[in-house]
Amino acid sequence: MANVRIDVPKTARRGDIIEIKTLAAHHMETGFRRTHLGAPIARDIITTFVCLYNGVEVFRADLYPSVSANPFIQFSTVATESGTLEFQWRGDNGFTVTETARITVA
Repeated sequence: MANVRIDVPKTARRGDIIEIKTLAAHHMETGFRRTHLGAPIARDIITTFVCLYNGVEVFRADLYPSVSANPFIQFSTVATESGTLEFQWRGDNGFTVTETARITVA
């Protein structure tokens, strides 16, 4: 399970561009390394990040083995209405984490 941090403004004016920052603590094993005995180390990465704003996808990122551990993702969207931002991380080995944040738009 990953420890995630989300930074979303609590309030915004309608039409404002808001900046959203996320950080997921995950070790991100590429699958290209080997143990000291030569056995391959299985890949274990976050493969997809999605942000939904009141159920509508506003941002998506596909991640690959070259992404560092603990991926930090920063993006912007327009504050259109009060509601919920839902963040979803998916990855190898059935990894899934979902978090939400509320925003009030005046």
